[in-house]
Amino acid sequence: MQVKISVIVPTYKRPQLLVKCLEALDRQVFCRDDYEVIVVSDGPDELTEAIVTDAGFKQLSYLATPQKKGPAAARNIGWLKARGVLVAFTDDDCIPDTNWLQTIWQEYKGEELIAYTGKTVVPVSQSPTDYERNIANLEVAEFITANCACTKQALLKVGGFDERFSMAWREDSDLHFKFLKHNVPIKQIAAVIVHPVRKAPWGISLKEQKKGIFNALLYKKYPDLYRQRIKPRPSWNYYAIIAMFVGMLAGAWLDIFWIVVVCAAMWLLLTLSFTLKRLANTSKAPDHIVEMLFTSIFIPFFSLYWQFYGDLKFRALLL
Repeated sequence: MQVKISVIVPTYKRPQLLVKCLEALDRQVFCRDDYEVIVVSDGPDELTEAIVTDAGFKQLSYLATPQKKGPAAARNIGWLKARGVLVAFTDDDCIPDTNWLQTIWQEYKGEELIAYTGKTVVPVSQSPTDYERNIANLEVAEFITANCACTKQALLKVGGFDERFSMAWREDSDLHFKFLKHNVPIKQIAAVIVHPVRKAPWGISLKEQKKGIFNALLYKKYPDLYRQRIKPRPSWNYYAIIAMFVGMLAGAWLDIFWIVVVCAAMWLLLTLSFTLKRLANTSKAPDHIVEMLFTSIFIPFFSLYWQFYGDLKFRALLL
């Protein structure tokens, strides 16, 4: 019997999240004989393999990359092994609606080349943290691999995922742009997944800046699309904050007091403005305010460091 849809779920050492995702996939109203689920671990993981093996779900299989290479590589292994006409992608921290696969299949009219992007719901509190608000942006994202599907032929045409995106960042935009460049139609549909926000450690936004490495790679490949759909202009406020900080240090080194005062005042003003912008419509809990102030001091430095690192690594110039 022909498998209609293959579901690819990349994962790595997050068994509790994966179990919830698999349970949701097993509850699909779509006929169980018509779809398979392929879990791909980003590197060997005995616990995940045992969970998949012992799950007892019909047409559920486990694969793994030889070593940790990122979700793009994991997804490539999965879809290349897929038997379905359509290949659907979600993540191990997502909960697909029971009608998710049924909705995708109902939209399919036998096209050789077609892609679908679904609706993502991110539950957040009434006063979300900055981190929660950032994750909630997935609800308005144009195309994300947490909730998309396409024909296997479309993936073959564009060559799948670029494995140079070795973190969970911009690899979905890269696939999106490939589809656009190769004239693969992309249709927005009502297939729903829920993406809960996991508890994040204090100061997580500093660690998140490392993802900026891959902005340079995406920009190098698709400069026009990057400016149109990702970021229309550079983060000039970051450059200004760092310039004022450097000016303050230079003034101190040259023993020119007025330069120190002017640059320090401008640095403080710009940093506070950045902090207030991040705090707008977010939690005003004291701990969160302190976190926003602390991280806002360092984010411009971390962000531009990783951006320039990406520029050097991928020989791009993203300003």
